[in-house]
Amino acid sequence: MGAPAKKIIIMSLFSELRRRNVLKVALLYALASLLIFWMVGGSLIWLGAPDWTSEFVLLVLAIGYPVALIFAWTYEITPQGLKKSLDVDQTQSIVYKTGQKLNAAVAVLAVLGALALVGERLMPTFEFPKVIEPILLAPNYEAPEKDGVPQEIRAVTLDNGLRIIVWPDHDIPNVVMYNFVRAGGRNEYPGITGLSHFFEHMMFNGTSRRAQGEFDETMEAAGGANNAYTSKDLTVYQDWFPRSALETIFDLESDRLQNLAIDPAVVESERDVVSSERRLRYDNDNFGRLFLEMNATAFIAHPYQFPVIGWSSDIENWTYQDLESYFRTYYAPNNLTMVFTGDVTAEEIFVLAEKYFGPIPAQEAPPSIRTTEPEQLGERRLLVEVDAPTPLLHMTFHAGSAVDPATLPLSILLNILVGGDSSRLHQQFVEQEQIALAVGGFQMEGIDPGLVYLYLTLPPGADTAAVEARLLIELSRVVRDGVTEAELQKARNIMIADYWRSLATIDGKAAAIGHAEVFRGDYQLAFALPDDLAAVTAAEIQQVAASVFHRNRMTVGVLRSPADNEQ
Repeated sequence: MGAPAKKIIIMSLFSELRRRNVLKVALLYALASLLIFWMVGGSLIWLGAPDWTSEFVLLVLAIGYPVALIFAWTYEITPQGLKKSLDVDQTQSIVYKTGQKLNAAVAVLAVLGALALVGERLMPTFEFPKVIEPILLAPNYEAPEKDGVPQEIRAVTLDNGLRIIVWPDHDIPNVVMYNFVRAGGRNEYPGITGLSHFFEHMMFNGTSRRAQGEFDETMEAAGGANNAYTSKDLTVYQDWFPRSALETIFDLESDRLQNLAIDPAVVESERDVVSSERRLRYDNDNFGRLFLEMNATAFIAHPYQFPVIGWSSDIENWTYQDLESYFRTYYAPNNLTMVFTGDVTAEEIFVLAEKYFGPIPAQEAPPSIRTTEPEQLGERRLLVEVDAPTPLLHMTFHAGSAVDPATLPLSILLNILVGGDSSRLHQQFVEQEQIALAVGGFQMEGIDPGLVYLYLTLPPGADTAAVEARLLIELSRVVRDGVTEAELQKARNIMIADYWRSLATIDGKAAAIGHAEVFRGDYQLAFALPDDLAAVTAAEIQQVAASVFHRNRMTVGVLRSPADNEQ
C-alpha cells in the first residue's frame, strides 16, 4: 500500500471518528475528570474529609474514563459496533446510550462514596490494597512501612528540608502541633550558652507583622493555647487548638519563623527575664544549683556540661550578631521537624505547609557536634556549701545515647530502683532505714551519650558519707545479684501502661512520634516499645548494670550547710 493510500485511510478514519463524536467524548471525559478532581479535592480539604476520599474520587475517574473510551471505540469504530448502530435510533448513538449507562454507574459509585463519608464512624474503615495504595498516593507522601504502625500516618519532607509528620485522629475536633527545633545546650559554646533557651522566649515577642504579645492574643482568640521548653538537645514549641483555627496557626507559626523581630528593647527586657529565671531556678534553689555543678563536673569536654539556661556572664553579654546568626542557622526549615495530630487529614496539612512554610528558604546545615566526651578514668567529687536545711546527695554515671542498645534495659533498671514509692531504693532508704527523705533518678536519653542521674534528699544533719556508702552497696548488689523476675515484670507493666496512657491523647501521640523521629531517626520506632520491653531479660539488665555502675565512671556531689561540716 502506497503512502497516498495510507494518508487517505488515516484521514478517513479521523473524519469518521470526528463524525461519530468519539473525539468529543474522549475530550469531554478528560476535561470533566480534571475539573471534578480539582473541585472535589479542594472541597474535601476544606471539609476536612478523611484521607481515603480523594483516593476514592481518583479511583472512580480512573475507571470511568478508560471505560468510556472503550465503549466509544467498540460501538462506533469496530465492524460489530457499526452493524449495531444501524439497528438503533440514529438520533441516539450507541455512544450516547452507553454514556448514559456509564454516567449512572459513576453516579452510583459517587453516592456510595458520599454515604461512606457521612457514615464513616458506623462503617468499616476504607483501605486500599497494599498493591494499589502506593500508586494512588502522591509519591512524596511517605506511608508507614513497619508492622504495628498506624497506617493513617503520613510524612513528607518539603523542598526546603522541613520534615512534617501527620497522625490523623478524629475523636475530637482538636489539633496539636509540635515543632521540634534541633537547637539546645549541645549546640552552644562558651560565650553564647543559653541562646537556645533565650529564643524560646523571643519567639513569643513579636515579628515584623505582629506586635509583641499579638501572637498569644491571636491564638487565644481562636481558642488555642501554647507552650515551649528547651533541653540539652532541642527547643520544642507546642500549640493546642480547635480544628477551626488550623490556618490561623499556620499563619502564626510561619510568620515567626520568617519575620521574627530581634528588637533591642525586647532583647534587653528578655535578658532580664532570663536572668531572673536563672536566679529563681538555680542560684536560689539548692537542687538546681547542685544539678548545674554536677553536669559541669561530670562532662569535661562535651557541651552537655553547659547549663541550658546559660552561664550568667553569657546571658549578660550576648551580642545582636550572636542572636541573628543563631536564629538564621538553627531556625531554618531544614533544621525543624513538625508533627500534627488530631482532627486533620495529611493532605490538608501538606497543602497548608507548602503554602505557608514552603517559601521559607533553607540555610546551610548547622555545624555538627564533633566533640566526644573522653572516657572517665576515676571518681570525681564536688562539695557545695550553702544554707541548706536538708543535705543533698547526687550521683551520676556515664551512659549511652537514645539509640544505644543499653538504654532501654537501663530505663527498666531505674524504674525498679527509683520508680515510685514501691521501688527498691525508696522502700529501703525512705520507708525502712529512714536515711533519706526522698530518692529519685533519671537517664539522659539524648542525641549524644549522657548520664544516669541519682539524687537523694537527706534528713537534717545526716551523715552524707554513710548514705553514699549505703547507696553504693545497693548498686553493687544489683551488679552481683541482678533483679528478680517479679521486679522485671512489674517494671514492664508500669512502663507499658504509661506508654499506652500517653498515646490515648493527641498530645501524647505528637510527643511520642516526634521524639522517635528526632532522637532515633524514625517516627515508626515509637511503636516498637511493647515488643522491645518484652524482649529485655533480667540477665541483660544485670549486664548493663555492671557496665554502667563502675566507680571510675562516677561523679558524686554533696550540698550541705557549712554548719554540717563543723559538726
